[in-house]
Amino acid sequence: MNITQRMYFGQFPLDKDRDRRIVFYGRVSTQHEAQVDALGNQMQWYDDQLRYHPNWQVINRYIDEGITGTSAKKRPAFMQMISDAKRGKFDLIVTREVCRFARNTVDTLQLTRELRNFGVEVFFVSDNIWTMDGDGELRLSIMATMAQEESRKISERVLAGQKISRQNGVLYGSGNIIGYDRDKVNRTYVINEEQAATIRMVFTLYSQGYGEKAIVNELSRLGRKDGHGNVSWSCTKISRILRNATYMGYICYNKSKVNNYLEKKRINNLDEASFVYVKGNFEPIVSENLWHECERIRKSRISSLRLPDGETRRKGARTTKNLWVSKLRCRCGSSYRIFNWRKLKDGTPVFGYQCNMRTVNPTRSFVLEHNMTQQLSCDAISIPEWKLELMAKKIFEKVWGNQNKAILRACKMIESCQNGKATARMSAAPIQSKIEKIKKRKLNYAAMRADGELPREEYQALCKQADDEIARLEQELKALSPAPEPQTVSSDMKAIYDFLSQKVDVHGACLAPELIEQFVEVVTPIADYSYRWKLNTGCKKSKEERTDLMAVSEKPILTFTIDFETAKRYREANKMPHQFRRAAWTDLTVEVYL
Repeated sequence: MNITQRMYFGQFPLDKDRDRRIVFYGRVSTQHEAQVDALGNQMQWYDDQLRYHPNWQVINRYIDEGITGTSAKKRPAFMQMISDAKRGKFDLIVTREVCRFARNTVDTLQLTRELRNFGVEVFFVSDNIWTMDGDGELRLSIMATMAQEESRKISERVLAGQKISRQNGVLYGSGNIIGYDRDKVNRTYVINEEQAATIRMVFTLYSQGYGEKAIVNELSRLGRKDGHGNVSWSCTKISRILRNATYMGYICYNKSKVNNYLEKKRINNLDEASFVYVKGNFEPIVSENLWHECERIRKSRISSLRLPDGETRRKGARTTKNLWVSKLRCRCGSSYRIFNWRKLKDGTPVFGYQCNMRTVNPTRSFVLEHNMTQQLSCDAISIPEWKLELMAKKIFEKVWGNQNKAILRACKMIESCQNGKATARMSAAPIQSKIEKIKKRKLNYAAMRADGELPREEYQALCKQADDEIARLEQELKALSPAPEPQTVSSDMKAIYDFLSQKVDVHGACLAPELIEQFVEVVTPIADYSYRWKLNTGCKKSKEERTDLMAVSEKPILTFTIDFETAKRYREANKMPHQFRRAAWTDLTVEVYL
């Protein structure tokens, strides 16, 4: 006899034929008709058991319908039964078998032990297990493990069935999708033209650069109705529409998943790369090209946020309107944020840039002082905007040079095309090649003449023919030489010339932002006053494609230093405040890469 038995029943052995206050517990895992019938059979079976146990007094019946047995917390009737047991309303729970009670080994053992502490026994009829028997827990452990294993096998069979359903394009869910009506007979979608027009408008506006909030405002202004017939729009609704592949005629699977077969907690799958797309048997509302274009735009507006504990989460990212925010990348890998450094006496704001990692985390000195080895930190100092503009100007002065001649040539080409005077001319390279071939042919004639293979008259005739051909080709080559270009442009091209000159002028007070936007890929401060710049001569890269320049294998194409006098002249040329002290200045070291 164990401690619990002695506590409640003294030194006498437990008598199973004593008067008992009992409850029945039954459960089915689905609400299908066959399962409901099975539940009725369970209850009838329990009533039959009363005939064999006249000492049982039924206090209550607890029934869970359409609920899995892998988690006790998900079964309201079961949890109510446990609560009533703790209040002493009964002393025996009768259930048909272990798998009806729970399919989780841990839950089964924990709950029966907890009930035993309150003097409540559990009787599994089909397995003939009484939990207060000497070997009751051992036998229960074995049967509970078998029930849990059966649950795992059922889970595998369900997943296999879902995989086949996906391959066959089976529609999941209620089909409540704005733009479509559900055809339950044929198990497909039918376009609702009135709603579909709204869906097309959403995708068109988004592809034209509208944000979700702007689309909400536009749909509300036009009085467009949602799926419930109301003019009620939100950014959440627009986001769901844009992410729904149904609108391009595909069914998207694996957008959510169950964490494991025991807890069966459904969680959203944030890994969009693991989504499975299957072509549906219904008409699309928008084209695949439009949907993918909107998907590209949507993903470009999402960035990854690294939290202090190292976890990475997604967050919405606005397309920055600030030039330097899009170019700067800290040595810690973080991006930069702009802040108002100070205001001048006339109210003009002075901007600076600070590493986001340093902004949201403790300082490096604090981390080292408190030995916070797992804490992220950064020690990069803030950068005033005028220093970035100064470095950019010096880089373009050294790399770019004077482009006035190139601008003039471009304007003349445009003017020539406008006047219809552009003519296609033969390249000089083929003519030069022909001349070289003829000269080699003459050398062969001379060798043949020396060997006696050519008579004198024939040799002279061949040489004269070759010389005449060379002279003709040289005249053609001379005709290809371009005439001296005029050093001015017509009045019609003056505006274009002035505009281009302004944009590519690197010797003025400051650079045109268009030059920096197009040709600067990334700027990384590798130390407090040392910077690496990477110029881009090809296609402009997106913000996500740019990386910091801490690890570079090639040598810089240009290295220089900006001293105090250079900085002072720049500030004076841009009419910046004169409060600029030599003692507070540290020379800037700049490395430029391609």
